[in-house]
Amino acid sequence: AVAIFTGKANCPYYAKAELLADYLQANLPNFRVHKITQHPDKWEQWLHDICETNGWEHSQSPIIWRELLDRGGKGQLLGGLNDFLEYAQQYYGITSMMLSEEMSDIAEENLQAHLEIVKEDEEIKSLIKPMQIWITSASVPICYHLIPMLANGEVFGMTTEISIHLLDTEQFKEILHSVVMEAEDMAFPLLRSISEHTKLDQAFIDADIIIVLDDVLLNLEVQSLENYIREVSEICQVYAPLIEKNAKSEVKVISSGKTFANLKATMLRTYSPSIRPENIIAIATSWESAAKAMLARKLNMNTAGVKDVIVWGNITGSNYIDLSHAKLYGYDCAIRGPANFQRPLLNMIYDSEWIHSEFLSAQSTLSCRVSLCTGMLPAHAVATVLRYWYHGSPEEIISVGILSEGQFCVPEGIVFSMPVRFQNGHWKVMTELEINETTQKVLGRLSHELVQEKLVALKEINEMHPYEAE
Repeated sequence: AVAIFTGKANCPYYAKAELLADYLQANLPNFRVHKITQHPDKWEQWLHDICETNGWEHSQSPIIWRELLDRGGKGQLLGGLNDFLEYAQQYYGITSMMLSEEMSDIAEENLQAHLEIVKEDEEIKSLIKPMQIWITSASVPICYHLIPMLANGEVFGMTTEISIHLLDTEQFKEILHSVVMEAEDMAFPLLRSISEHTKLDQAFIDADIIIVLDDVLLNLEVQSLENYIREVSEICQVYAPLIEKNAKSEVKVISSGKTFANLKATMLRTYSPSIRPENIIAIATSWESAAKAMLARKLNMNTAGVKDVIVWGNITGSNYIDLSHAKLYGYDCAIRGPANFQRPLLNMIYDSEWIHSEFLSAQSTLSCRVSLCTGMLPAHAVATVLRYWYHGSPEEIISVGILSEGQFCVPEGIVFSMPVRFQNGHWKVMTELEINETTQKVLGRLSHELVQEKLVALKEINEMHPYEAE
């Protein structure tokens, strides 16, 4: 037979019982012990369940019973500490003389040891439990290109398994089903599972990462900008409470897409107050990449050598491409250096007229290139930012739409694209960067536009739900 000892981790009576049990096991050849330590917060429920299952009546810590392994059936209840002391005295002539002070000290040690074991178990489970990634509006081409990037190990590392959940409306069920089948057939070694979801009540369960790809088909000849803003706000109002209810507390939320990237992040933050504001961001990397490619063509060099181009403002609306901090690596010029040698970009483009006339006025051209892309560029942008978020972006400036706290004189409470650096799973705004007077004026104008956009969104919602607003 095996004696089972269970009690609260911080219970002095449990401490006395288990030490006596250890002594008996060490000195008696046929006495075996199995201990089950419970956290104090979980003890009452656990005790209720075990007693109900076995038909026992017991109300205190510890509870001790014998498992008759060779006979089957339920265990034989011995009782609590006094019952066990009487049992040990009667059958083995052994008793415990432990003092109350000793019992309390050992109980405190038991609690600390139990908490450390639970923490270790959680860390081990986190290594084998797949990361849960949810993608909304998952029928769009961006998602199709994004899945292989997430599943090949380059984003989260070659030891992190992932489970991908595709969420969209019922009308896109067939598309989702096809994407799931194709991803399964590719047999990615790190893709534990991929599934389709069309029911909102299932959305974002246990989510570690949520990638919001919802867009509106923007055509101002059909309806007003205010109506489109209302549509975006309604989407966020649906998602936000589900994120708060179902996702993990440290969930990371990424807003992408071709329209209203900043506004989606702003409204998700507004209606998900329990989510940490630094965990909701909008992606500007597509604009960075397109601008770098345009500069690389002008300089006849590899695009990867163009670094630290900054995108300010409204990512999918009015933004400003800032080259004042941009650098060139590996540029073929008269001065050579090691791999980390860099030159200021503006010093290398001698045609200043091109900068002011063609590049800075080419925002519409860049906008066209970004908006017409078939999905590879924005998918790569999301994957790149996630990789930086989890593994860092050392010595490189990344533009990200984040909730402003007043940096660079940008008003608080709007999601504004600005330069950050990722490190150790977090990002930090690069407030040490100096910006000139011209840039500061542009930021003021862009801030005003985003403030107005947010005000319109809140006004539309308040008019639709006046009682909720109150």
